[in-house]
Amino acid sequence: MADHTETEQRDLAKELAAAVRGEVSSAAADRALMTMDASNYRRVPRAVVAPRDAEDVAAALRVCREHGVPVVPRGAGTSIAGQATGVGVVLDFTRHMRRIVSLDPGARTAVVQPGVILDDLRAAAAPHGLTFGPDPSTHSRCTLGGMIGNNSCGSHSVAWGTTADSVRELELLTYGGERVRAGRGTDATGAPAGLPPRLRDGVKALVDGELALLRTGYPAGLPRRISGYALDALLPEAGTDLARALTGSEGTLGVLTEAAVRLVETPAARVLAVLAYPDESAAAEAAHTLLPHHPMTVEGMAADLVGSATGLPKGGAWLFVEMGGATPEEAAARAEALCRAAAADGTTDHTVVTDPAGQRALWRIREDASGTATRLPDGSEAWPGWEDCAVPPSRLGPYLRDFRALLGEYGLRGTPYGHFGDGCIHIRIDFDLLTAPGIRRFRAFSHDLAGLVVAHGGSLSGEHGDGQARAELLPKMYGPELVGLFGRFKDLWDPAGGLNPGMLVRPARLDENLRFDVLPRRPVPVEFGYPHDKGDFSAAVRRCVGVAKCRNTSTAAGSPDVMCPSFRATGEEQHSTRGRARLLHEMLAGEVITDGWRSPEVHEALDLCLSCKGCRSDCPVGVDMATYKAEFLHHHYEGRLRPAAHYSMGRLPQWLYAAAPAAVGVNALARTPLATVAKRLAGIAPERTIPRLATEPFTRWWWRRRPPTTGRTVVLWPDTFTNFLSPEVGRAAVRVLEAAGLRPLLPPTAPLRAARGLPRPHRPLCCGLTYVSTGQLDQARAVMRRTVEVLSPLVGDDRRPLIVLEPSCAAALRTDLPELLSGDPRAAALASSVMTFAEALVTLAPDWEPPRIERPVAGQTHCHQHAVLGDAADRRLRELAGLEGELSGGCCGLAGNFGFERGHYEVSVACAEDQLLPAVREAGPEAEILADGFSCRTQLEQLGERRGRHLAEVLAEGLGEGVS
Repeated sequence: MADHTETEQRDLAKELAAAVRGEVSSAAADRALMTMDASNYRRVPRAVVAPRDAEDVAAALRVCREHGVPVVPRGAGTSIAGQATGVGVVLDFTRHMRRIVSLDPGARTAVVQPGVILDDLRAAAAPHGLTFGPDPSTHSRCTLGGMIGNNSCGSHSVAWGTTADSVRELELLTYGGERVRAGRGTDATGAPAGLPPRLRDGVKALVDGELALLRTGYPAGLPRRISGYALDALLPEAGTDLARALTGSEGTLGVLTEAAVRLVETPAARVLAVLAYPDESAAAEAAHTLLPHHPMTVEGMAADLVGSATGLPKGGAWLFVEMGGATPEEAAARAEALCRAAAADGTTDHTVVTDPAGQRALWRIREDASGTATRLPDGSEAWPGWEDCAVPPSRLGPYLRDFRALLGEYGLRGTPYGHFGDGCIHIRIDFDLLTAPGIRRFRAFSHDLAGLVVAHGGSLSGEHGDGQARAELLPKMYGPELVGLFGRFKDLWDPAGGLNPGMLVRPARLDENLRFDVLPRRPVPVEFGYPHDKGDFSAAVRRCVGVAKCRNTSTAAGSPDVMCPSFRATGEEQHSTRGRARLLHEMLAGEVITDGWRSPEVHEALDLCLSCKGCRSDCPVGVDMATYKAEFLHHHYEGRLRPAAHYSMGRLPQWLYAAAPAAVGVNALARTPLATVAKRLAGIAPERTIPRLATEPFTRWWWRRRPPTTGRTVVLWPDTFTNFLSPEVGRAAVRVLEAAGLRPLLPPTAPLRAARGLPRPHRPLCCGLTYVSTGQLDQARAVMRRTVEVLSPLVGDDRRPLIVLEPSCAAALRTDLPELLSGDPRAAALASSVMTFAEALVTLAPDWEPPRIERPVAGQTHCHQHAVLGDAADRRLRELAGLEGELSGGCCGLAGNFGFERGHYEVSVACAEDQLLPAVREAGPEAEILADGFSCRTQLEQLGERRGRHLAEVLAEGLGEGVS
């Protein structure tokens, strides 16, 4: 296990590729993607293997043994203690070994491979009224293998326990190649059943020789005791449960290839009671008193975590308590009874949420907490490390007070939340892990906190395992004798030390292998301002903590989430937001990715980023990959020839401006064989049809009409798409705005051909969107400066709103412009003046009654609207107009230039098929298909579906005659 040479690494990868049928890679990009999990730690593996089956796992282990290379089994990589990182070969089970082998509703069991995603198992069990009990907040992407490795729990553990309580049998391979079928009970010799002879004799001798220690060395009354090996499960009075003893062993004893798990009956109805308390301590003191009411969950959160969340009763902290029942009425009655009992113990208020959508909205706050807690209210970074220690539930209140006091002693801050009913607290703390003094303080605090946890009868880990983060401190909890027994057990199973070394037994120090060590200590010169990260690109990249919400393979019903469309289309880690952030991290580190901004590995990963901005809102920590992509492309192509698409579509405003006078001829040529040549030269996908240019741009129409002279003045932004490609949207918007009593004016952009009595022509203004999305930031900044200079006098002094019809342009003006012109205060003022069409009508004309359309709607909320602008005003306006129904989430897949670029067509279509196209197909013929974005309308048109319209067009039609 010594350091290796490049030759040895190539030989290893070559032999692995010859031995297994799954994929093997030692490429820099694939290794870089596996350097980190969701912890503070980083290790660089030598190769990554995606086995297809148990035989592949056995073959990979054989090759690794021959080379003396360690092996790390890995699921979704959401571990918070570092146990999914390693320096040898990573076995990635998420690619192939994700099959539900069988599901027996009668026996309430399922047999699964280790890569099965928890939500997939729950979906398969749901038609039978069953579910898998443990449900971590990462349920949409975590794997059963990872849950078994860490003994995961989740919010329903007060009802259904930990993963160990749900495991029936495990099939494993040891590093030495021995096959183990671990279950419960003994064989004829009295040893745990299912073991090969060597292990059978060794395990029996170890247990028989240490009965007293096993019976007295573990703390009692602790439902969330996850730390260490559960060797007490091997006691005769515990049923000699080898499967339970191996659950939570973090891949240090064997590699899981299959598991039989228990399913539980799910209540027919669920109701969420939200109990408010004066403060966190009061909520913690009360949590265990609710357990006699048999709740399914008792989750705690304080005001500093939930922020501005709505729907919560008045208080400083809350307990989310889910109650089940055979009927909604029974569940509601049980929840009301619990609320009455809780009121006697000091609640300040409560609410009972019966609506499933309302429950989902509140649970999302809790599920996103593992990410949102990484940023404190002032923007400071906070990190895991003491993410999930647990104490007996009755001790939670006193423990939490002492914990807060210890934080104060060290000058540290954090936001506790978590499974209060089980005494388990999650918290991310603002450790300074970038400097030597800060790391020393991190280490000293960890030792003191371990002592505090033990003093309260607790466990260092209550859910996520020990990994590297806490294993060094296990002697404080168990004492040296029991920890020594852990070492003997490990050596019995893995005498060569080849499985996940440095974890649990003989661990690395908790302050070694920190993932921040390799990052630059000084800010990297960049173009964007990164206002939320104090201008530091490294800090922006550090935002990704690895909780991997971007790896969701589907969107929950009713969810507006967008992130991450390219991952859902490809299933590849490098095309997830997390994967791209990991590659940028390694680019800054310069160890695995060595070409800096010129890196082909980073470029390849970012190439399929749609710049949909979904991660900006959907990522719990606000990773903004669209901005990072633009930054990277700027540096990547600096002083170099760019792809043809950057010159054609990246500079689209220039081309449209030049082509508009000859629109009739250009449109005719676009329908001839010459278009094929033109598309090839321009880098446009051959499958795409070139959109038709308007024969009369919107601005030309505007300047030949007589606008009203009364009404509140607003500035209407003539964006490139509306002006040259869909002027009908602009004309409709003018009609509606004027009907609402507003007086829209255009910036000084005259018709392309001056006419007598009309203003002198001006080059059209631009938000810079297409330049930003292709990383042409110098050009973007130039056009943005001109926009600021022209618009500031119009919107600055009189505070006139700037109404933008195209959501992507509105988002660019609101975010990209001030972040690229961060030194110009006029840019921020301009950004704050931006309003969407719906915002203008709802805010500026609150008494106006739109026409009643009375039709159902279908379509998709524009991804930039969702991520940057919000759609509350649109929902309100649709409601007032009688347009009923919900729009889907996701991204249309065209995403401006993305879907037009050669090589992107298949992914573009796959993104459209994720949500948009199914929603449109399911809509009845009477439904109005809404698509405010030009890209969305174009995607619908080109993929043969129904025509989409901007909301302004629908309302203008409802007004009747008068639309020009």
